[in-house]
Amino acid sequence: MSLAYRFAMENDLIRADAIEASEFPELSSSYRVYAVPRTIINKGPYVEGSLPENFFLDAVLKTFAPGEESKA
Repeated sequence: MSLAYRFAMENDLIRADAIEASEFPELSSSYRVYAVPRTIINKGPYVEGSLPENFFLDAVLKTFAPGEESKA
């Protein structure tokens, strides 16, 4: 989650929020959060687990590239 926050601090077009999965079970269920961290990008694609910054950035950029799979 800290990478998402860092990205948001660097770019005004990025917003990062953290939700405690156990405190919001309906929300967690709707996004199929069963393990943390899970970073959900634009209510769709997601990144599972902690990743090095370059892998995280690649996963985020893939969500905007035409023809890429929706799951990062």
